[in-house]
Amino acid sequence: MTTSTHSLQTEKDAKDIWKECLGIIKENVPFITYNTWFLPIKPFEIENSILKIYVPNTFFIEWIEEHYNTLINKTISQVLGSEGKLIYIILEEKEDSPEPQKIDKPSDLITNKTNELLKQKDFESHLNPRYIFENFIKGEGNQLARAAAYAISESPGQTSFNPLFLYGGVGLGKTHLIQAIGNKILDRYPDKRVIYLSSDVFTVEFVESIQNNTVNEFSSFYKSMDALIIDDIQFLVGKEKTQDLFFHIFNTLHQTGRQIILSSDKAPKDLKGLSDRLISRFLWGLQTDIQPPDFETRVAILKNKSETYGIKLSNDILEYVASNITSNIRELEGCLIKLLANSSLNSKEIDFDLVKKTVREVSTNKQVNISIDYITKIVCEFYNVEENKVREKNRRKEVVIARQVAMFLAKQLTKSSLKTIGLHFGGRDHSTVIHAYSSVEQMIKDDSKFHEVVSALKNKIELSVS
Repeated sequence: MTTSTHSLQTEKDAKDIWKECLGIIKENVPFITYNTWFLPIKPFEIENSILKIYVPNTFFIEWIEEHYNTLINKTISQVLGSEGKLIYIILEEKEDSPEPQKIDKPSDLITNKTNELLKQKDFESHLNPRYIFENFIKGEGNQLARAAAYAISESPGQTSFNPLFLYGGVGLGKTHLIQAIGNKILDRYPDKRVIYLSSDVFTVEFVESIQNNTVNEFSSFYKSMDALIIDDIQFLVGKEKTQDLFFHIFNTLHQTGRQIILSSDKAPKDLKGLSDRLISRFLWGLQTDIQPPDFETRVAILKNKSETYGIKLSNDILEYVASNITSNIRELEGCLIKLLANSSLNSKEIDFDLVKKTVREVSTNKQVNISIDYITKIVCEFYNVEENKVREKNRRKEVVIARQVAMFLAKQLTKSSLKTIGLHFGGRDHSTVIHAYSSVEQMIKDDSKFHEVVSALKNKIELSVS
């Protein structure tokens, strides 16, 4: 058997085996669960009773293993025998992996190319090419939203996430994420008709179509989409005629298996002024919010953006900005851009003074916060200890004292969790932080000079950022 024949046989076997597995799984889970979590999975290959399958992302693996691990194991044993095993391959991390490809006949290639040109040349998708999954920073606040968005981009209209309704405050990444879906769909399926627009633009175009007596053409155009992405759907509130037309477009797309993606600043149930029938349609699919990014995510965003701009900022600067700009991603980016502008226009190095000045100018939270790294810097300077020493497993007395005092002040002066504080000191766990805090607290009670030192350090840190 030739290599290519063997490869095709392996591919065929993997498809057949996974199809058999899906048949068993389908009988044992709710229909919506099957469509959402199992149908998007694709087989890769089977070798020595080991079935390898593609999953869209790590979230899929975690969810399936948490909820259906027993069923999966029983199914694999039933289909492949007691030696059978299942290996997940994360598709978003293996986009260069060889995937089974259908070889079209020359005539098919010509026809497909013609259809693609006909489908795409008559309108603009309005997608921003910069908004892609690769530069969307994952965090706890957007984990479910991102996982659902990626699943949709893999199989638009084929999951139970239809419509996908993302909601959350200003500047949290909703627009980035919904456009990333559109860009990914077009990347994987170039012949798809995908369009992005805000509900304001949709309304303006609708009004123009009424004036030009082209409402039917307007409606038909949007009904022809494979993926319709509407941003800020809340602006349809109070616009009854626009809502009525959108309702009919929505129904047509949904009934024919096309994907609908919506964003809003509020959950569907909180959109007062939208018709009940439209809100009920929004509840058909998945509604998920995007929360403000946590501290670690804010640091990651700043680091990613600064590298994009070609500059390298120290960890203490990144963490200082992340500690003080907490409301949304847009404000974080605005602070970074202003910092770069202040530096370049005034020919100044990006130092701590410039950072503090910029944060005060940009932050909507006028009370400037204190970073753990800054506390560590001040404490280590006082005790004449290198900062890296307090992060190492160093038991020298002066290093231990500096580490414990820094932990003590970090717990008092920041909003960071015990886990976060521990991570800043060489990945120590929360129990170490508790021990350090208790030790310093006891020494303060027992030694008046030590009490004065800690109070002086605390005052210096607080005054330096006031």
